[in-house]
Amino acid sequence: MIEVTTQSEAPVFTIVGQPSPNLAGLLPALKAVFEAHGYRYEEAPEFPRLVLNCITPTSPKPYRRKAQGTLVVSFLELSSIPSEPISALYPYLVRALSNQLVVLTPDQRAHFLTLELGYYLEPGGPDFVERLYRRIQPIASSVLVVNNRFEADLEPELWQGDAGTQALSWAGAKLAEWDLLPAPFPLEEILSPEDLRHIKRLYGIGGLSYGNLSVRKDARRFWMSASGVDKSRMREVGRDFLLVKGYDPQTNDIVLSVPPGVTPRRVSVDAIEHWMIYREHPAVGAIIHVHAWMDEAPSTQFNYPCGSYQLAEAVAEKVREAPDPSRAVVGLKNHGLTLTGPTLEDIFSRIEGRLLKQVPMS
Repeated sequence: MIEVTTQSEAPVFTIVGQPSPNLAGLLPALKAVFEAHGYRYEEAPEFPRLVLNCITPTSPKPYRRKAQGTLVVSFLELSSIPSEPISALYPYLVRALSNQLVVLTPDQRAHFLTLELGYYLEPGGPDFVERLYRRIQPIASSVLVVNNRFEADLEPELWQGDAGTQALSWAGAKLAEWDLLPAPFPLEEILSPEDLRHIKRLYGIGGLSYGNLSVRKDARRFWMSASGVDKSRMREVGRDFLLVKGYDPQTNDIVLSVPPGVTPRRVSVDAIEHWMIYREHPAVGAIIHVHAWMDEAPSTQFNYPCGSYQLAEAVAEKVREAPDPSRAVVGLKNHGLTLTGPTLEDIFSRIEGRLLKQVPMS
């Protein structure tokens, strides 16, 4: 985990909204813990790194970010948690346009929900506020890599695709057959059109079909599925498939080659993760990410946001530690799996019949 240690590097955070009585007692203590760990509090910063946003059941008011780099954790107090917490709490999460939701109950438990549908709780007791900080810190420290830079320099012979895009089409249809790309909550029904546009822009969400696939093109480039595209109907280069040719750390952009005259879709938010893996392991020829699980999968320690540099680093580390990095299975805590292979066919042969649709939460 990245930890802020110097005042000159201290990220700015703020608290907004009207807290309920119990939250009003909790937040000053949480503020003090963040400051003790090197964060700097400001009343109304223009570009905060982290926002602790107090909402109510009747008014889950979002904090309107001015920059993608602002992370928002919304706090809500409820008298009890419904029997189906994910479906009950998810609307609060998305209506408040949050990276993470924290629900406080009278028994002094904190219930967490993230955009990736990770649900877990932190019981009360000693060091409760410090433990809340440790749960929030992975979100607060994350740097999202969701900006795309499109360059119309794709070779003409690739404008109609190649064997790699054909393999992605086959794999996408295969995943659709397995029903591993659900959209369990229809965001269009939960959010207003304005809020839906806002959340898509913030998180690089192009639609409601989650998961992603990629296949190596050559030593430095790889084809990858577009964000939100229907994986069972991938056909068009620049729209359904994107050719990733690099990452620019100066601008924090994923750099893509596209055909001229095409209005491209954004590449999947996990492109930075795939880029790290392909760059380090020449024997990796394909990568699949699914929201499913396999028993005894080695897992990342923290639930970093999708599309963050920190999640990519955590997954790349687990791939590096695998007995055979070219055929690794890595669990993303509270989220799903990333699998590498020499080919997409190899990955499917290893996972067919072994995937568990329910991802364990902790």
